[in-house]
Amino acid sequence: MSVIVELEVAAHEFELGRILQVTAGMRVEMETIVPAADRAVPLFWVYEADADAFESSVRGHESVNSITAVDIFEDRALYAMDWAVGSDRFFQAVVGNEGSILNATGFTRQWDFELRFASHDDLGSFRADLEDARVTFEVLRVYNPTRPDAGPWYGLTPSQREALVLAVEAGYYDIPRTCTTVELADKLDISDQAVTERLRRAIVNLVSNTLLAAEDGGD
Repeated sequence: MSVIVELEVAAHEFELGRILQVTAGMRVEMETIVPAADRAVPLFWVYEADADAFESSVRGHESVNSITAVDIFEDRALYAMDWAVGSDRFFQAVVGNEGSILNATGFTRQWDFELRFASHDDLGSFRADLEDARVTFEVLRVYNPTRPDAGPWYGLTPSQREALVLAVEAGYYDIPRTCTTVELADKLDISDQAVTERLRRAIVNLVSNTLLAAEDGGD
C-alpha cells in the first residue's frame, strides 16, 4: 500500500530551494514537476515577487538552462524552468526511491512537500538517503491514503479542522465571499499566509482520506 509523507525542508538545504530564492512576502507553488535522472522542467507559480529581480536571480545559477514566464497576472506569474537536477540531493532521493511529488510550496525559510511512495520501505530508504546527504528536514505527517483509521476528522489535524470549520461558518467559501483570509487570521491569531496554507493542507487531507481513498479502494 502506498504511503504519503508531508515534510518540511530548509530552503538552503537543496538546490531548487537555493535557485528559487523566496523573499519576504513571496511564495512559490509547484504546478507540476517530474524529476528525471539529470534534468527536469517544473511549472511553478510565483506570488508577490519582483519579476525582473526574480528572473535575474534564477538565471544566475549555473544549473539553470532557461526560465520562461508562461502566464503573468497582477499578483502572480507562472514559470517554466529547465534545470539540471543531478546536483539536487533531495530530488535525487525522491527519484531514486520511486517517489512522486504531490505538492510543493516554497517560503522564505523552508519548503513544504507532500510526497507519495509505493511503500513504507521506500519511504524509509528516502529518509535514509536524505540523512546520508545531510539534508535537514522535518516529517510533519505520514499516512496511508486508503487507511480506515484516518480518525474522526478524516485525517485533519485539530488546527486544520478549526481553520476549515471557521472558514465555512464565516462565509469564506460563500458566493460572493463574505470573509477574507485576513479576517480568519485575526480570529485564529496567525498570519494571513499561514491561514492560506492551513486551509490548503486541510482540503488536501480531507480529499485524500475521503474521495481519493474511495477511488483507490474501488468503492
